[in-house]
Amino acid sequence: MSEEFVLSVATEALFAREAAKYPAEQKASAVMACLAIVQNQIGYVSRASEDVVAVYLGMPPIAVYEVTTFYNMYNQRPLGKYKLNVCTNLPCQLRNGQQALNHLCEKLGVELGGTSADGLFTVQQSECLGACADAPVLLVNDRQMCSFMSHQRIDELVDTLKAHAGEN
Repeated sequence: MSEEFVLSVATEALFAREAAKYPAEQKASAVMACLAIVQNQIGYVSRASEDVVAVYLGMPPIAVYEVTTFYNMYNQRPLGKYKLNVCTNLPCQLRNGQQALNHLCEKLGVELGGTSADGLFTVQQSECLGACADAPVLLVNDRQMCSFMSHQRIDELVDTLKAHAGEN
C-alpha cells in the first residue's frame, strides 16, 4: 500500500509562513512547525509527508525522520480521536503511574499503543510530562494535562471524553 501526500497551496502557504521566521539558509529550523501543520491537516505524519517536508525545507529526508521519531508528539500512524499518554517515568511510577496505565488499557480493552475498537482512544506510554508532583499524570491529545489520575479519575475522564466524542 503506497501512500501519497500532496502539498496543497494552503499548506505550502503555512509552511512558507513558518520558514519565513528564520534566515533563508536556516529554513530547516521550521521542520517541527511544518510537521505539526501536516499532523493537524491529516491527523498524523506519514512517511510521504515527511519526504515532502524534507524537499520543501531542503533537508535530507533522514533529518526529518529523526525529528518525527524523536518526539512523541508526532503520530506516525493514524490514531484514535483521543491520544492518551500516561507518564511512566520514575516519579510517576513511585506514585502508581504503571497501575494507572494498566487500568486505562484494561478499561478500554487495548494493549499498550493500541486503539480502542470504537476508534476513540489510543493509549501510549510517555516519558516525563513535567508534572511529577501531580503524579500519576496523563496527557490528552498532547494538549490537556490531567493530574492525580486515580482509577476513579481515569474512569471519569474516559466517560467524559466518550460523551463529548461527537461534539468536536
